[in-house]
Amino acid sequence: MDVIGIVKSFSGTFFTILFFVLLYYGVRFLLNRQAKGNTDASMIRSIILFSILLVAIISVILALPMSPDLRAQISSLIGIVISAVLALSSATFIGNALAGIMIKSIKSFKPGDFIEVNDLFGRITEMGLFHTEIQTENRDLTTIPNLNLATNPVRVKRSSGTFIASEVSLGYDVNRVVVEKALLSAAKKCGLDDAFVLITSLGDFSIVYRLQGLLKEVKSIIMTKSRLNALVLDELHAANIEIVSPNFMNQRQIGETVFIPKVEKEDEDAVKESKKVENIIFDKAEEADSIEQRKKFLNELESKLKSFNEQLAEATTEEEKKLLMQKIQKDTATREKLVARIEAKLEELSDKE
Repeated sequence: MDVIGIVKSFSGTFFTILFFVLLYYGVRFLLNRQAKGNTDASMIRSIILFSILLVAIISVILALPMSPDLRAQISSLIGIVISAVLALSSATFIGNALAGIMIKSIKSFKPGDFIEVNDLFGRITEMGLFHTEIQTENRDLTTIPNLNLATNPVRVKRSSGTFIASEVSLGYDVNRVVVEKALLSAAKKCGLDDAFVLITSLGDFSIVYRLQGLLKEVKSIIMTKSRLNALVLDELHAANIEIVSPNFMNQRQIGETVFIPKVEKEDEDAVKESKKVENIIFDKAEEADSIEQRKKFLNELESKLKSFNEQLAEATTEEEKKLLMQKIQKDTATREKLVARIEAKLEELSDKE
């Protein structure tokens, strides 16, 4: 076979490759333009591009110059391989992808939210097609398969506020009313709203009290829990209540010694510094939350622009049209700056390890 014949035989394959290369990059360009400032479109983009790539590989193989019998055998082989791959990976690959789509559609949580699943607790930093990444209280990044989130109960701390608790067990010799007053005083000093005390159990040797209060600033949940425990200690000691087990035993000769430490003045600067620790622990999650807030504002801005354009189409006077045009130009400029800021933040977030 001469060179011209070989070139002609591969011409179909060449045009097939050229068609799918142009299609792939064309679709990617359009999807990137539509996804500007919107991270939710990344999953759909990944699915579409992966589907194009898969179809392209199969089409190029079938476009190779070969006999009809060989083409039929290869087609059958491709079908068997794809079926086997789908069957073997359905529990993981496809399962995680479908779970990711379901999580995105339900919108139970978003980047920046505190979630708790099984023994894991942290703030969401990324939500992908196959996994969700959270930042734990140790500042570590933990990847959770979406299938795990879809098949297990997920507790989401509401951004409007959540109840936090502190438990303590005290002996029957301590008056219940005195304990409750001390615990409620601790909640008040901690800045919690709607605080209340529950008696959760009456044991053989002690009573278990649980103090609960509404924390409106959820971002400071870790340090506020610690602060609440510290204030519970202080208030119980201030009320001359010993926090020791009723079967407490010490081998030293202590006589009538009461085990309440001396009251020391709290360092206010140390308390203020401790509140900043949370921003260091959840730095990546904080960035993700700021992106979500900007996206929310961007959606509101786009709704306003749509409303202004509709009003402009219905406007009758030149003065009204001029005023609406000024509003549209101002909001359009704001929108462009906001989109650029979101994209810059997304790049910073992806570079952060």
